[in-house]
Amino acid sequence: MDQFSIHRVPLHPSIRQTQPTPIKSQQSFKAHLQDATKQQELKVSKHAHERIIQRNIAITEQEWQVVSDKVFEAHSKGVKQPLVLMDQAALIVSAKNATVITAMDRTEAKQQIFTNIDGTIVL
Repeated sequence: MDQFSIHRVPLHPSIRQTQPTPIKSQQSFKAHLQDATKQQELKVSKHAHERIIQRNIAITEQEWQVVSDKVFEAHSKGVKQPLVLMDQAALIVSAKNATVITAMDRTEAKQQIFTNIDGTIVL
């Protein structure tokens, strides 16, 4: 006679549940959030730096911060290349690259025609 065995199959098979492994991050969520929300700084291109020195344009740290804030605000509204008019200077900025492209003093700016800008920031 042949031997055979019967195995019982449970009605509800047991499913192994594994505990999700926590993702180890170099920074906490709070640190990531702070990094994402902190304001970036504007860079100054070599050309703009030379023009600022050449034209004796003096911009204080506080003024740079205001310019940066306004440029990033304009960028968030879709402006890609604004003209920034200050009391002492006019700056063309690439909001996309966060870079000052060129600078001139206001007396020189009165004689210029500005092209390829899509917004103006008056400070």
